[in-house]
Amino acid sequence: FVSPQVLLLACAEDLECVPGFQQKVFYIEKPFEFTEDQLVLNLKFDDCKGNNKLNFEVSNPDFTVEGDGSLVALKNISEVGRALFVHARSEHAEDMAEIFIVGADENQGALKEILKPESNSAIPRQKRAILATPILIPENQRPPFPRLVGKVIRSEVTEGAKFRLSGKGVDQDPKGIFRINEITGDVSVTRTLDREAIANYELEVEVTGLSGKTIDGPVRLDISVIDQNDNRPMFKEGPYVGHVMEGSATGTTVMRMAAFDADDASTDNALLRYNILKQTPTKPSPNMFYIDPEKGDIVTVVPPLLLDRETMESPKYELVIEAKDMGGLDVGLTGTATATILIDDKNDHPPEFTKKEFQATVKEGVTGVIVNLTVGDRDDPVTGAWRAVYTIINGNPGQSFEIHTNPQTNEGMLSVVKPLDYEISAFHTLLIKVENEDPLIPDIAYGPSSTATVQITVEDVNEGPVFHPNPMRVTKQENIPVGSAVLTVNATDPDTLQHQTIRYSVSKDPAGWLEIHPTNGTIGTTAVLDRESPFVQDNVYTALLLAIDSGNPPATGTGTLHITLEDVNDNVPSLYPTLAKVCDDAKDLRVVVLGASDKDLHPNTDPFKFELSKQSGPEKLWRINKLNSTHAQVILLQNLKKANYNIPISVTDSGKPPLTNTTELKLQVCTCKKSKMDCSASDALPVSLSLVLLLALLSVFCE
Repeated sequence: FVSPQVLLLACAEDLECVPGFQQKVFYIEKPFEFTEDQLVLNLKFDDCKGNNKLNFEVSNPDFTVEGDGSLVALKNISEVGRALFVHARSEHAEDMAEIFIVGADENQGALKEILKPESNSAIPRQKRAILATPILIPENQRPPFPRLVGKVIRSEVTEGAKFRLSGKGVDQDPKGIFRINEITGDVSVTRTLDREAIANYELEVEVTGLSGKTIDGPVRLDISVIDQNDNRPMFKEGPYVGHVMEGSATGTTVMRMAAFDADDASTDNALLRYNILKQTPTKPSPNMFYIDPEKGDIVTVVPPLLLDRETMESPKYELVIEAKDMGGLDVGLTGTATATILIDDKNDHPPEFTKKEFQATVKEGVTGVIVNLTVGDRDDPVTGAWRAVYTIINGNPGQSFEIHTNPQTNEGMLSVVKPLDYEISAFHTLLIKVENEDPLIPDIAYGPSSTATVQITVEDVNEGPVFHPNPMRVTKQENIPVGSAVLTVNATDPDTLQHQTIRYSVSKDPAGWLEIHPTNGTIGTTAVLDRESPFVQDNVYTALLLAIDSGNPPATGTGTLHITLEDVNDNVPSLYPTLAKVCDDAKDLRVVVLGASDKDLHPNTDPFKFELSKQSGPEKLWRINKLNSTHAQVILLQNLKKANYNIPISVTDSGKPPLTNTTELKLQVCTCKKSKMDCSASDALPVSLSLVLLLALLSVFCE
């Protein structure tokens, strides 16, 4: 079977020499098997300058091309794929030929597909007069250009007819790549093609008459770019970091390396094979790992004992990985990347104390860290297999001690959290164990070195006396006589073995009301206790006392005294407001609502009693009405002339005995016009209650 492409290219034999394969595309019928030394076909390559140093390469290593261009099978082969590529190179030219291997049914279908009639048209049509078979062009061809790549044939000859080519690569971007001889139908390429940029071009060919109108076509012309191995494999997904647990079994998969090749994935140009070029470091074995040449999986190949992180020169290995196309043949292009493999730690070494017994000294009454316990652990310092967890397992019944891990040093920081008392115990012995955050592997256990003893010596210090109780509370009535006894306080010295004496003093007495006997601790008053004083909060007066022992140097203890003051009715009630205004022609004679307050506490406050001073004369001018237990209302009995009036009002609380306070309410009677109140004249003319009564009497006598 010889393709139509071969027929179309045959007409170029009489033209001038074109460097390269004289026939670039072949279709051969697939046999049951290619046999060893079988001649498949003859290839003709001519660089037009003698073919000096001509060399052939076949994409399938099971075939070879001899010096005369014979393609020969090297062994019996039953499966070779759908295509073979042959690359030829001499001193002056290089080119690519493609051999398609098809079945017998596909051979007939190739021409039938081109010449089949249109079946979707309503009117039956004849077979097309234009024959445009697919064109295959190798990428990366070298000049000169333009270069003849194919031919379009028209079965009918019409005077003045011309071929016209259109589509992407002709009159659409990228423009001008292809052109057609409008008379002969020769198709040429004008520049180098890149399959990785555009792999296929779909063009249309039509024939136009003298008038320029289409007389035949358009028909489709497919141009495919044949791949050349012009792209190196690339590792795009780095950095590549893998982890494997120490002691892992031989054959454990660590990671996968995957490279990318931009060439045609259906050809050997993108068929990749992987290899380890270099391993760093090379100990304990120069071949710690293996990479699957096809999949790129990296696996361990050493026994588990050699994969011991603690004995390695470094727990990090770097592998230089090579990916080569052309199935790994020497002619293939390569790309490299570095794979970093980290040997992860497992908890196969328990922590061990650096010594069996630690010593610590602490003063009584002091808290904080008293000693750091040191341990060693051969596991990875950044993992839970190294981080230590300390526990006090004996000697801490009162929970006076705690131990925490220093995250930087892994040391155990033993602290006193409750002050120790020398008089109770001068020595403490703690038993402490250390473990890891992560559990040990099953065949490893904690040993005697994972426990240690801490001997703690408590030093005696002069402690300050302690008040009992603290705070001290007492209740007293306010206003008790100066010099009255309030309370006798008691403080004891914790240093029972030192037999010291104690003296008392007042440290803080905000109001200056108190004094204390220096030896017996009796507190007395130096001033009247006033519950209403600003130094009293919520009926409680607070003072601070000191107890000082006779040590060298002396130690001081502080106590708090709270005196709750009971109320006495010692404050008269007060009245508010003390000023009111009213219009001289007011219709509403309810002048003002008065309120009363008292600094004392109930029952020495409300209900209050409100009274007016006695009014004499034939008629009364005002009265007061009680509204509730704390308020009353002053009401005029008639309109008064513009003036100022002083009204004496007495308020009495409910204490026993009750206290009364008399206050003058200033009442201004003003002139009111257009919602404005004029009290100027009334300010100049104050009138007392007695004067008002006198004027009232005179008016009666005059009548």
